[in-house]
Amino acid sequence: MSGRELTLLTEGSIELLGLIPRSSNQTFLVQVSCGEDEGYAVYKPEAGERPLSDFDPGLYKRERAAYLLSESLGWGFVPLTVIRDDAPLGVGTLQWFIECDFQEHYFTLYEDAPETHRELARIALFDYVANNTDRKSGHVLRGDDGRIWGIDHGLCFSATFKLRTVIWDFAGDPIPVALLDDIARLAESAPPEVAELLDDAEVAALQHRGQRLLRAGVLPVDRTGMRYPWPLV
Repeated sequence: MSGRELTLLTEGSIELLGLIPRSSNQTFLVQVSCGEDEGYAVYKPEAGERPLSDFDPGLYKRERAAYLLSESLGWGFVPLTVIRDDAPLGVGTLQWFIECDFQEHYFTLYEDAPETHRELARIALFDYVANNTDRKSGHVLRGDDGRIWGIDHGLCFSATFKLRTVIWDFAGDPIPVALLDDIARLAESAPPEVAELLDDAEVAALQHRGQRLLRAGVLPVDRTGMRYPWPLV
């Protein structure tokens, strides 16, 4: 992501354009503007979060933590995500809007675009490390620039293992050495900027999951056959 996009998200004025449909929590498309420059972002305010029994309020912090974790690993597939205290409906995240064909998602990419498999498998690794509870097919996008992106990470980082994802097609495949090297850094020490958004138990569990991946050396396997979100797309 460019410095322009960072400036727009962190300093731009925010105009609500509309509510994004079919979201579990209130999610808005917004326009961000700095003078003549403008762009679009997805705004998730804490005030619009649906109460959950297994996650405390403040899911927007997990969205930011997922972006920071992706960046610290050097994987860079989560769109730029910042926290804004001065947003129209109160504190929440702004995530850069990815221009894409929304008819494409994980299932279509896996079937029709084998050149994306490497990136898709990397997202599967990330979801295990981050303990993503909600990787639906529609949370994987291919941008108009051809890049693969992952969105919607509010239900990540629980200390209790509760992985739910649609990405099981690579289960048991060897993890490339370069990715193991990335995970090794995490297993040794959680990035401070990620840790400050989580509690101590969640940070410890994050490192433990990284250590388990290093020992296994293969992409996660679901031996229960039940670790899927609903709906799937």
